Amino acid sequence: MEDSSDDDLVDTVTVHLREHDLAQVRAVMARHDASDLVRLLEREDGRDRAVMYRLLERQKALEVFELLDAGMRAELLQGLRTEDVARFFEEIDPDDRAQLVDELPAGVAQKLMRGLSPRERELTAPMLGYPKGSVGRHMSTEYVRLMPHLTTGDALSHVRHRGGDAETVYMLPVTDRERHVLGVVGLRQLVLGRPDSEIGAAMVEPRVVAATDDAETAARDVVEAGLLAVPVADGEGRLVGVFTVDDATRILEDAEDRTAARQGAAEPLGRPYLTTSVFGIVRARVVWLLVLAVSALLTVQVLGFFEGTLEEVTTLALFIPLLTGTAGNAGSQAATTVTRALALGEVTKRDWLVVMWREVRVGSILGGLLGLLGFAVGGLVFGWALGGVIGITLIAICTIAAVVGGAMPMLARAVGADPAVFSTPFIATFCDATSLIIYFVVATWILQL
Repeated sequence: MEDSSDDDLVDTVTVHLREHDLAQVRAVMARHDASDLVRLLEREDGRDRAVMYRLLERQKALEVFELLDAGMRAELLQGLRTEDVARFFEEIDPDDRAQLVDELPAGVAQKLMRGLSPRERELTAPMLGYPKGSVGRHMSTEYVRLMPHLTTGDALSHVRHRGGDAETVYMLPVTDRERHVLGVVGLRQLVLGRPDSEIGAAMVEPRVVAATDDAETAARDVVEAGLLAVPVADGEGRLVGVFTVDDATRILEDAEDRTAARQGAAEPLGRPYLTTSVFGIVRARVVWLLVLAVSALLTVQVLGFFEGTLEEVTTLALFIPLLTGTAGNAGSQAATTVTRALALGEVTKRDWLVVMWREVRVGSILGGLLGLLGFAVGGLVFGWALGGVIGITLIAICTIAAVVGGAMPMLARAVGADPAVFSTPFIATFCDATSLIIYFVVATWILQL
């Protein structure tokens, strides 16, 4: 039903755009919420997208912008008039502004930063000093902090006075005069507490993240702990911002998109499919196709080495797709499971021996089940000797593939690489070639070739 509604919206707006009836385009878009308009803009080309975006009223334009992908944000700004960009850059939140700077050309970003008001530049500049991918690039520098000696009544008055510009008021950090984080207090405690009680008595132990911490790790901790926000501190424990669950959720969604793409042997597009150029999609896929092509060349080399064995028993060729496919699937399953466990913090680099031992057992059991089936089917159809070759090979390759598949994400994490990126090409290369070597060695042994 939603797809049909989206198509109707696109068709209606397209007709009015073709007729240059911008008043009707504005009226149609005014009747839809921000999420509908995001889906609409994602399906338009850059020129029409910029025209439609300028027709949105100011508040809705800001809401739509926050929901757009990072790449599309930058592309959209480059399609707007210079005065529109400067005004819009001033009005968006500092954390969105800091992330947008990474997407824009350096010259454009510097020009926009120079055009900011002193207050907005002061809120944004500290975030740009932290590494990309760190919490500091995703925190909000607009927050309300409290002092421990304040009464609950005074604290509520302070929140009413300063809370309008804050990212969140549901979690309020408590600091000393040097801004060292002492604790946190929730808005609920302020509303329900006695007006004359001090904040220091109501605050609880803070869960603080460092501005230099990895954003994805911190985001997962925030979401799993069910927190609305956490204070962000610098290296000396001084408050520099807050990290909200909204930002944490968006970071995790982006990370899942990257992982899903890379496990499918491609790079994430960074923007909706229909608005990505053909060459952009090619760039996202070509590297991994080249890596996998090298894997195929290695497989050809192995087949060439055992060409004499194949000529003696041509039936062996029938089972090559089965064995290479099974090895690749077993390795990919193990890699996916361990990669997810690493991402969730269920295992660490120190657990590599435990992981390896578990995968040895899992792989051997799976190989035993598949080997028994392969032995029975192969033996009944092609003879028990060949059935034995298939059965033993399946046991060996499933065990080895599971161990290698489990080891690759652990090794990737140890050397600081992305487990999803590191695992996919290596498993494809290793499993194809190794499964064939094992197959022909076992066949030579059992069939006395």
